[in-house]
Amino acid sequence: MSENTLMFPPIEAYRHGMLPVDDLHRLYWEESGNPDGQPVLFLHGGPGGGTSPNHRRFFDPNHYRIVLFDQRGAGKSLPLGEYRQNTTQLLIEDIEKLRQMLGIDQWLIFGGSWGSTLALAYGQAHPEVCLGFVLRGIFLCTRAEVDWFLHGMGHFFPEVHAAFAHAIPAQERGDLLQAYVRRLFCDDPTIYTEAARNWSRYEGSCLFLTPQAQAIADFESDTVSLGIGRLEAHYMQHGAFMEEDQLILNMSKIRHLPAVIVQGRYDVICPPVSAYRLHQAWPRSSLKMIGDAGHAAMEPGIAAELVRATEQFKNQGFF
Repeated sequence: MSENTLMFPPIEAYRHGMLPVDDLHRLYWEESGNPDGQPVLFLHGGPGGGTSPNHRRFFDPNHYRIVLFDQRGAGKSLPLGEYRQNTTQLLIEDIEKLRQMLGIDQWLIFGGSWGSTLALAYGQAHPEVCLGFVLRGIFLCTRAEVDWFLHGMGHFFPEVHAAFAHAIPAQERGDLLQAYVRRLFCDDPTIYTEAARNWSRYEGSCLFLTPQAQAIADFESDTVSLGIGRLEAHYMQHGAFMEEDQLILNMSKIRHLPAVIVQGRYDVICPPVSAYRLHQAWPRSSLKMIGDAGHAAMEPGIAAELVRATEQFKNQGFF
């Protein structure tokens, strides 16, 4: 590892492409690391967050065949911010298409925030192809968690929540989700772009234990905010297209597989109670609570523990 970082040095992808998955969506995918190494799939957050080159750096490139892709409507996938034909079940099918296209039999699954949601849903649908899980900032997409995101975060970031709410006329603030849905999914680019920026700024301002100006600016950018704003609202509106608490109720399908759960103690976006519930339902999981961290994967304590987890899977014979 690099001497001046908690993660592995930057690397370039050795191949990439666009995978058509239906008549509307084309997904960006890439591989880096060791072409003959242990396959690992990285699932980004959001929904709609997309991947970045830094995400390759959680994995030893000499050991892992690192697969990243941008989910429907996110990152470099096209069309950006497209919520039609975009459900959890379709994302699971996309992952299987990608796995089969790449000729991978089994892989380690790595996901944070919404990526943890999708990792669990995918694992429960296809446990036979999963070797284990590294999960961060657990989000189970229950009604309580959605309500917390829309309202509860204001207990810790009151001024940020006030700006998020006051972007909506007073008479509509009784249901912020539906008020944003009306704007995010309208046909007027001026309206939906502003709504997406307000939504994404709200989340970006609460990511770190100590808010980071650059993270907020990144989340406000048009290329990030449209995917984040539209797709988060879309999935929250529909309960991630799952039954309430489905991921906990279906834990019997993957409870035999190993998992490392990494959680920031002061994660305001995805509070630690969800990570604790998941750990309690998963006998082969370990829970690493990071005492000086919020939600972001790039918090120093979280990044270090995520790398430690991928090294643990590499070195301790879980495979």
